[in-house]
Order: sequence, then C-alpha cells, then structure tokens
Amino acid sequence: MSLRSCFELAAGGDDEWHSSERGELTVRCVSEQGALGQLQVQAPGGTSSTLTFAADGQLILDGDSPGNWRFWPDGSMELNLSRADGVQVQERIWFTRANLRLRSTTAVDAQGTPVQGSFCTDIRRVSKPAA
Repeated sequence: MSLRSCFELAAGGDDEWHSSERGELTVRCVSEQGALGQLQVQAPGGTSSTLTFAADGQLILDGDSPGNWRFWPDGSMELNLSRADGVQVQERIWFTRANLRLRSTTAVDAQGTPVQGSFCTDIRRVSKPAA
C-alpha cells in the first residue's frame, strides 16, 4: 500500500496539476539470465510491465530496449527512455527514508521542447523481512 501525491505540468496546461491517491502494487524481483535483475510490476487493475536491468546499463521495458539506467553518487537512480514518437523521458528516483520515495520526471520532444514535468512522493508501508 502506498499514498501518492503528484504535481504535474503538461503541455495541455489543464488545472488538474495535483492528485493524491491510495494504491496497491505488486512488485516481484526475479532473476533473469544475462541481467542484474528484473522487476515485474502489476497494478490492481491488471496492467503489468516488466523492467529488465542489464549489467551494461541497458534498460529493457516489456522486451523492448528503449533506454539505460544508472546510479548516482547521491544514491539516486536515473532511468532514461526513448519513446517511439521521439520523446526522451528522464526519471530520477531516490529515497529520503525507507518508506518515502521521491520521483521526478521530465520529457522533451525530438526538438528539445519540454512536454512534461512532474514530481511525486510516495509514502509506502514497509514490512520487516521474515526472520
């Protein structure tokens, strides 16, 4: 379970720039041959995706190879994705506490024009590992 608060500015310029919601995701970490690991994510509505993290920094999303990933010295993780329409998406994720995740996302089109910017905080319920 997590509580999420998002602030988003998009090209449409609508007034719905803030949202808060409660959601529950299922995330499984599995071993994948030739990769550091794989995350399988399932939303309550049934939508699912698979992220594979290759040792060379390549990021594979649902079997396609759209980008790369890396860790920064400050402990944040950066994901860079290239969409089929030429939009470049950069997402940075970091934790300030074990249960508080921060995430910023920016997207620019093929000409470098910003098309999206967002900042989200997720407060997660973290369970202690079974002994």
